[in-house]
Amino acid sequence: MINALPERELFAPGHSACAGCGAPIVARIVLKIGGPETIVCNATGCMEVFTTPHPRTSWKVPWIHAAFENAAAVASGVDRALKKLGTRDRTNLVILGGDGGTFDIGFGALSGMLERGHKATYVCYDNEAYMNTGIQRSGATPKYANTTTTPAGRSVHGKTEFTKQLPFIVAAHGAYTATANVAFPQDLADKLKKSFAFNGPSYIQVFSPCPTGWRHPTDQSIEIAKLAFKTNVYPLYEIENGILKINRKPTQATPIEEYLMRQGRFKHLTKEEIADLQQHVNADWERLLKLEESGLRIF
Repeated sequence: MINALPERELFAPGHSACAGCGAPIVARIVLKIGGPETIVCNATGCMEVFTTPHPRTSWKVPWIHAAFENAAAVASGVDRALKKLGTRDRTNLVILGGDGGTFDIGFGALSGMLERGHKATYVCYDNEAYMNTGIQRSGATPKYANTTTTPAGRSVHGKTEFTKQLPFIVAAHGAYTATANVAFPQDLADKLKKSFAFNGPSYIQVFSPCPTGWRHPTDQSIEIAKLAFKTNVYPLYEIENGILKINRKPTQATPIEEYLMRQGRFKHLTKEEIADLQQHVNADWERLLKLEESGLRIF
């Protein structure tokens, strides 16, 4: 269970995140599980901006501000230094980055860290766009989403590509890989514990709603996160030693339209576009089920 004792609250209140933001939930759970012997390397992005407005900070553990593109490289150096000092085994090393700094700008550094086998846990708080710099599309942005760089208009209906399948790309490097969701904190906590115990690199991608960029009421973030699970838009699974396991399955899948129409970024969708997204989600879910049923190592 997640330890709720006051002394485990290493992420201080009083940050300046937008109301309804999922990212502070991610940070709080990371530090609850990591404990006081945690070092955080934080890529430039929303998390860095709203937790460290000079001269204040929300971090009660050692925290390093890395550039947008090199948080994983900075953590690689920290890992080497901890080994040199002989303190590696008792330190939980965490990298925090948004989807922009993970899927796109920081992907090269992330791939290098994974290939070298550094013992670190990369946590991507996935709000599906470059929210801190103005809601531009990223590799994590869903198809048809309206962003400032993929505007929905008469001739163009948002982003034209499906989301990059980053967890599978990461798993192909041999890392412990998992998806999580802020609406299911215990699942995230369990996966963090596994990642900290894993003798090598780990990657956890967390569904993290953004009311500002997704244009939904601030009090509906967790409900929308639950709908992402119920519709199979964001399945919860892990890939350990190359074998995929689905951690939680909806009793009965909810139509994707129920999830999409709760958000302003999808209000422009036609019935044909909703059907296209539904077909894509169904195909992805069936693929996951078949991979789990096979029990085969996929990487």
